[in-house]
Amino acid sequence: MSRCGTAGMELGDHVTKPHAAPTAGSHAGPPTGPPDTEGFDLYDLRVEVTGPPGEKIYCGARLGDYFELQGEMLKLPAGQGFSIYSLAALLPLLPAKQRMTDPNDWMSTDAEVACPDPNCPTRFRITRTGRRRFSHSEVTATAPTGRNPA
Repeated sequence: MSRCGTAGMELGDHVTKPHAAPTAGSHAGPPTGPPDTEGFDLYDLRVEVTGPPGEKIYCGARLGDYFELQGEMLKLPAGQGFSIYSLAALLPLLPAKQRMTDPNDWMSTDAEVACPDPNCPTRFRITRTGRRRFSHSEVTATAPTGRNPA
């Protein structure tokens, strides 16, 4: 999604509220409301720090720390940080995890990512928490394929 396409917009300006939270790897039902021909769905995600209790954590995280991804907006709870190195390990996976996938695809079933520090015992659990509907024309100025003027 274009950064320009959502600049100055509040999340609710171009999405519907998420549906009931599915479990990791499951698929939420289709969004309700009128069908549109230029819309697309993305899952909201929650990424939470997990790991063995009592083990030393080297990435600066605490068990239970998390962030949420709603569309392109990454949201941290007030006062909580997140390691840029851990985030860098997670970022390539998040857009793929937001998309609808076949139930047999590993992206639908695998939910934990190891901390990039090989000495750190933490994992990051990615959970699909809901589904949002986006309008193509509200997130980019580029026309969908097949609709570009010649």
